Amino acid sequence: MRSFKVFLLGFLVFATAACNAQKPVTWTPDQLMQPADLAASIRTNTNIPVILSVGPGAIIPHSIDIGMTNDEKNLEKLKTELAKLSRSTAVVIYCGCCPFERCPNIRPALEALKEMHFTNYHLLNLSTNIKTDWINKGYPVTE
Repeated sequence: MRSFKVFLLGFLVFATAACNAQKPVTWTPDQLMQPADLAASIRTNTNIPVILSVGPGAIIPHSIDIGMTNDEKNLEKLKTELAKLSRSTAVVIYCGCCPFERCPNIRPALEALKEMHFTNYHLLNLSTNIKTDWINKGYPVTE
C-alpha cells in the first residue's frame, strides 16, 4: 500500500508539471488571424504582413523561416528579425506543428513580441495544425 501511495504521489507531481509545461492561452481572441484572411492577402498581393514561421518549416508564401522557437538559438533569430522592424509593423506568426495546446513554439514567439513592445501582431489560427487548417483548405503554399 505504501508503494502505491508513493507511486500515486509521483504520478500527481509529474502530471502537474506536464500540465503546467504550456500555458493554456497567452493570446486574446482578437490576436488570432483567420487563415482565410491571410490567404486572401497573399492571393491578391495586398496588405501582406510580415509573416514569420516559428515552427519546423515555412510553407506559407512570403513567410520567413525562423525555425522552432522552443530552441533558444531560433528564438534569438526571431528577436534579431523583429529588431529590424518598426514596433507597429503588422506581423503574423505561425507554427502549425501540432494543436495550440501542445505547441512548444508559439508561446515563446508571442512572449518575444510582447517583450519587444510590438503593437500589431497576430497568431495565425492554425489551432489543429497546418495541414488541417491551411493546406487542406487549398490556401497558398510555397513550391
